[in-house]
Amino acid sequence: MTERGIPVADEAPEARLAALLAGARHALAFTGAGISTESGIPDFRSPGGVWAKYQPVLYDEFLSSDEARRRYWRMKREGYRELRDARPNAGHRALARLEAAGRLRAVITQNIDGLHQDAGSRRVLELHGTSRACVCLGCGVRHDPDAVQALLDGGVEVPRCAACGGLLKSATISFGQPLPVAVLAEAVELCDASDLVLALGSSLVVEPAASLPLRARQRGARLVIVNHTPTPLDRVADLALRESIGAVLTRVLGHLGLELPADPSAGS
Repeated sequence: MTERGIPVADEAPEARLAALLAGARHALAFTGAGISTESGIPDFRSPGGVWAKYQPVLYDEFLSSDEARRRYWRMKREGYRELRDARPNAGHRALARLEAAGRLRAVITQNIDGLHQDAGSRRVLELHGTSRACVCLGCGVRHDPDAVQALLDGGVEVPRCAACGGLLKSATISFGQPLPVAVLAEAVELCDASDLVLALGSSLVVEPAASLPLRARQRGARLVIVNHTPTPLDRVADLALRESIGAVLTRVLGHLGLELPADPSAGS
């Protein structure tokens, strides 16, 4: 068989995916929590995830209720070290290698952990913000999350901005909070120009982010899904695999004659 004129020696899914990447001019990766579970970060929705212990705090609740803010920061305190100490896995590193080789234009991610950047990816669009900063909702000053964590560890329940006294919040997007306009606009532009989207570790149900791979598919892009559980877009995907993302992408690199790079953050 062939994929866009690229001969495929066998029917292995990784060979088909490698052929799609080889023939693509504007390939993107769209990643969700499933790529980071392989780094030991539980999916928020999993039995061991944060949402199994805490009710998510809506953005309006955070703004209006001191009790909601205390609950929010208790949740953030519990999960912070897990995020901070995690390291990129083979899936993150493979995507960075594909970008460096000119096979991938960008990573659009629903994740907040920064592991794509740690792995070496250069163009990363964080739709749901980042856990690697806290921001004042009053003056906009960004704060080191380690310093905010130290306040929480010291008994402060609701940290405040040292510059203006305003409310501090993690620079992540809460339920009910708009996605960053510029980031979303860039993601839409990339999807509209793409000819291949790799949807990796996403349930493809959290909107509006989940509509991006479908938007690309409706405009003619090929769609490959790698996720441990079924997604609503499996029926329109060119490939839908139920395997480890790291394992799949490592084999894809091999088909493309590329090596998986070492973890650049190891020992840091």
